[in-house]
Amino acid sequence: QIENSLSLIDKSSENPINIRYWCQDETRIGLKTITGKVITACGVKPVGLYQWLFKYLWLYGLVEPKTGDSFFYEFSHLDTVCFEKFLELFSQAYSNEIHIIQLDNGRAHLGLDLSIPDNIILLFQPPYCPEVNPIERFWKEVKKFLKNKVFDSLDFLRRKLSNILAEFTPADIASITEFDFILDALSVAGL
Repeated sequence: QIENSLSLIDKSSENPINIRYWCQDETRIGLKTITGKVITACGVKPVGLYQWLFKYLWLYGLVEPKTGDSFFYEFSHLDTVCFEKFLELFSQAYSNEIHIIQLDNGRAHLGLDLSIPDNIILLFQPPYCPEVNPIERFWKEVKKFLKNKVFDSLDFLRRKLSNILAEFTPADIASITEFDFILDALSVAGL
């Protein structure tokens, strides 16, 4: 895959191809209440609404730490078929560039029949190292807005989630996801 994509890059061309570096992950968000700390007076137990409904959706996402650009799409589950469709949609949205995508070694990302678009290069991070993927920090920020909230339906949750994502500007996303070691490596690589 890397050799095929790199063969598209002609350094001597008058119109060089732009190469971008993205970080990808998925998160499950549902109707089960995400609990968080609440400040109360000393000795006063916090009171709040809580529900145990196990209906959820999967939010697939890509963020570019350098610019704060992002791409999100909702799916009903996490598997190779959905991941392939997500890559296809992303590839079509940014078709004139080569994309290096950092991601984990999740089962959905390693399917034998996974078809990867020609303008995408997958870069797998070391196993069991979610802390090296900046999008993990972004998911935590998104979920802060959902803590201690109760949603009547998945449709209501979708609307709320859409509003939350719309509030994040590229500058906000970059400030959350710009890891020095990634930006330094991109600088050295001339990306």
